[in-house]
Amino acid sequence: MKATLNIVGGGRLGATLGALAQASGRYRVGAVLCRERAHAEAAVSLVGDGVPLCDLAALPPAGLTLIAVPDAAIAPVAAKLAAAGVLAPGSVAFHASGAGEASLLAPLAAQGVCCASLHPAFSFADPARARLSFAGTLCAFEGDTAAQAPLYDFAHAIGGAPFALAPGGKAAYHAALSVASNYLVTLAALAARIAAAGGVDTDTAARLIGTLMQQTLSNVRAIGPAAALTGPIARGDDGTVARHLAVLAGDDAAAYRALGRLTLALASAPDAAQRERLAALLAD
Repeated sequence: MKATLNIVGGGRLGATLGALAQASGRYRVGAVLCRERAHAEAAVSLVGDGVPLCDLAALPPAGLTLIAVPDAAIAPVAAKLAAAGVLAPGSVAFHASGAGEASLLAPLAAQGVCCASLHPAFSFADPARARLSFAGTLCAFEGDTAAQAPLYDFAHAIGGAPFALAPGGKAAYHAALSVASNYLVTLAALAARIAAAGGVDTDTAARLIGTLMQQTLSNVRAIGPAAALTGPIARGDDGTVARHLAVLAGDDAAAYRALGRLTLALASAPDAAQRERLAALLAD
């Protein structure tokens, strides 16, 4: 017998997860609820199952309820669901926020609903493409232990790979994702700006930096960060680091020094004297 999934919020994430659940053959979507009827109907069309709704009180019974609304709306929606009394004690309610914890659903937990968060580390920019490439996506679980087994089953059914965070670990988890994703983009822009100062044109810089970043990321995945580290700091070459700093100024120099200090902590090759010279160059 298929389990029933209700979706509150029919945006790209909710529609994609609903479609994957429906396609798995293990779930049926009972309803997709949005503030506007047209949005609910469009989401149901993308999911391929479910009844479009605009009224919280009309939600049918379901074992799982995904609250797929923007982060700032999760707690207010949970409060409205609790006030409507439509989620049965023992059922599972979960949201997919990267930074928010299961505690955002506290009004529902107070009614005996098993509350959690399940965050897929994935970009849902294009639902059609997302459905084709979701397989293998890591999904971070946090929340009520009673919700873990059903949400692990859900994650596996849609092609995900669930794992559990430590209690209170959601903020650190999301910070790690931001560093790995957002700051990588910032590093690419910083490298391109420095390359331009050396006379490298925009197209050539994009190829040069993009290719090197891809090669480096491949090495990190294959052999780990410490073994993948190369360059002047890894070699203890303070002369080259000094030449780099001589052509940098302002925020670019500050970023180079801050990243350099972290790199020096990771590097194993420099001897004590080299480390001391590098540390002096990289100090604020």
